Amino acid sequence: MMIADWDTIRRIIEFLWIINIAFAIWTVFRSKREIASTWAWLLVLSVLPYIGFILYMFLGRKLTHEEIFAIQDEQKKLRDNYLREQTRLLKEHDLLPAKDQKPRARRLTELNLNNDDAILTYNNEVQVFTDGQELFKNMIDNINQAKELVNVEFYTFYDDQLGNSVLKALEAAQKRGVQVRVIYDASGSRGTHPSFFDKLRELGGQAQPFISTSSKKYWFRTPRANYHLHRKLVIIDHKIGYIGGFNIGDQYVDRSKKFGHWRDTHLRVVGQSPILMEVRFAMDWNTSCRKTHLPKYNLSQMREFKIVTSNSPDKVPMQIVSSGPDSDNFAIRRSYQEIIASSRDYVYIQTPYLIPEAPMIEALIVAAKSGTDVRIMIPCMPDHAFVYRATEYYAKYLTANGVKVYKYDNGFIHAKTMVSGSNISSVGSANQDFRSYSLNFEVNAFNYSPKLAQELKKIFEEDLKESTLLTNEYFSNQSRWLKFKQYFSRLLSPIL
Repeated sequence: MMIADWDTIRRIIEFLWIINIAFAIWTVFRSKREIASTWAWLLVLSVLPYIGFILYMFLGRKLTHEEIFAIQDEQKKLRDNYLREQTRLLKEHDLLPAKDQKPRARRLTELNLNNDDAILTYNNEVQVFTDGQELFKNMIDNINQAKELVNVEFYTFYDDQLGNSVLKALEAAQKRGVQVRVIYDASGSRGTHPSFFDKLRELGGQAQPFISTSSKKYWFRTPRANYHLHRKLVIIDHKIGYIGGFNIGDQYVDRSKKFGHWRDTHLRVVGQSPILMEVRFAMDWNTSCRKTHLPKYNLSQMREFKIVTSNSPDKVPMQIVSSGPDSDNFAIRRSYQEIIASSRDYVYIQTPYLIPEAPMIEALIVAAKSGTDVRIMIPCMPDHAFVYRATEYYAKYLTANGVKVYKYDNGFIHAKTMVSGSNISSVGSANQDFRSYSLNFEVNAFNYSPKLAQELKKIFEEDLKESTLLTNEYFSNQSRWLKFKQYFSRLLSPIL
């Protein structure tokens, strides 16, 4: 009798396992994914039948077709009405960098223009910030001087000392008649309740979570850990813009004992590119309004946009490039690939997460083996342990193939920068990982200025003085347990 009972149980388990496999295949293949991501999810769902589906609910669910359509619809409206004419003028008057004098800059600007409708503006004054306290002091000062509008868009807006300082400046601006709008990612701002912005709303300001996440009060409506608003933008009076890697929170101004010194990079831009940052903000705002029913952004409030050229070495030609799961153009990743592939002298990269896709890995290795000085700087400590082990795995692989990888020892490096050659650089929100390439909504400034490129290169070289070059010996001396965690994390890297 016992044998029959166990035989029945075994058959039931086998039947359930077959059903699980079938359901796993249906679940994963019903959404368009990269091949690596597809196999990673099949592995998780097959090996962990119950836990795997819970993880999938939070990590694997893609945006619905309705949500993607809403985002694309808003982008189409704004781009068609506002940017098409500027694209025509750029091409007609050949305002792109000269093909013979600056071939790399020409190729990259053409790529961004064709891939993301990224208009090239010229008369931008740029200031680089690597210290959070200095950055937010300047940002708050600019908010306090605002006359017309302040638009704030961040992945993280914490209810802490810095968050309250920024919020008070926004409330004061709204109180004196400035129009204030805030978009934040509800997951990235974990712990910040929607009521945090109540006083701002009472004064006439507006705040809302991004479309891909609900507020904490209604978190169960979108139990999704991917597809977040990872952009970090501030636009003031149409002419001042901030873009880069810093978020709003105490850890970004060295108030966290866990991370120590927080090393990041942000740009303050005065000129025409802030207007294009404002267009990006308007698209994100109007898309999110479909859930919150707040008033849509009226671009007629913006001043007329006319391209102004400049030959001054102090002015920075710049493109504002966006990417996200609503587009298959992978605009930022492709721009990264172009910079690496066309490099001849050097490529310096700073990123907190190094989990690149296969094309990026090959581009880095080909460049390094072709004589380009390829250097990548990563943190010396994890802020997400599982992700850091995958970062270590890829650091080891790239090191073995000629890429120089350094770990920054003076705290936590969170900068997302790339600088190459005499005049090409990028600063923004996009990391070197699957998440930034495909899963999150990102924005970067791609710059074509010898002066700015040299400044960012010098910053990288100064950081090298507080960094350690990782070697094959360094990795070979690691424990077997640590190596196992790195290999295991690497298997799931497409879904991290």
